[in-house]
Amino acid sequence: MAAPRAFLRLGAREWNGRARGIHSASKSGTPDSNQKERTLFQFLSDHFHDVQALREYLLRKKVSRVTWNNRSFPNIQEKYGPYVTGALFILKQGGAVKFQDKEWIRPNERGNFPIEFLKLQEVPVEAVDASGCAINYQGMSNLLPLQKLRSLSLQRCPNVDDWCLSRLYLLADSLQELSLAGCPHVSERGLACLHHLQNLRRLDISDLPAVSHPALTQILVEEMLPHCEVLGTNWAQGLKLEPDRQPGDTPSPVSP
Repeated sequence: MAAPRAFLRLGAREWNGRARGIHSASKSGTPDSNQKERTLFQFLSDHFHDVQALREYLLRKKVSRVTWNNRSFPNIQEKYGPYVTGALFILKQGGAVKFQDKEWIRPNERGNFPIEFLKLQEVPVEAVDASGCAINYQGMSNLLPLQKLRSLSLQRCPNVDDWCLSRLYLLADSLQELSLAGCPHVSERGLACLHHLQNLRRLDISDLPAVSHPALTQILVEEMLPHCEVLGTNWAQGLKLEPDRQPGDTPSPVSP
């Protein structure tokens, strides 16, 4: 693990100082018998433990931040209703929302967004673009009350997993477009949960690293959702034809 330069300089000075002290003590012939001899390996091991502790602290902070960003808004829900609450959740995550018959609302480069949408309490949210947002299982609770939601993009969301997909059945009556492209934790198990979404007309399952057999999975999803256009692996790509044949040619008869 690479350590910061300042830390390395500090460690080097501390070790050199201790090494000089040990060297001086050995020359004087009066080493402290109660003090264990410290080796360079032990010194680095001690400080590596400190770095590990720092990494664990930063990880806890990251998890805590994700949990905070996926919190619910009961006061907003009570005052403004589910549409405004869901929109506020997405906008705070850095995503975009589209109310029915309205223009898209997106945060600017500073993360700020207009608050006029607070007046749209009775206008359903029909589309959500949460691409790259840190939505997790807990945060899905802010989207599920959007019963008129037709389009949902969760592509490249780092925390969307199979458990999140298992909750989408609550949007089965309205959802027509869904993108899961690039979600690192979505596997075949999560895709199997989408059989409830029989109103889907477009589904993007491309670039899912947790799916072990993308081509086969796409075929199964297409059979599961026969009225849906499934985007993903080109399962026919890579099939080799005979040298003398072209696509569409009639196969030659097999000799008896």
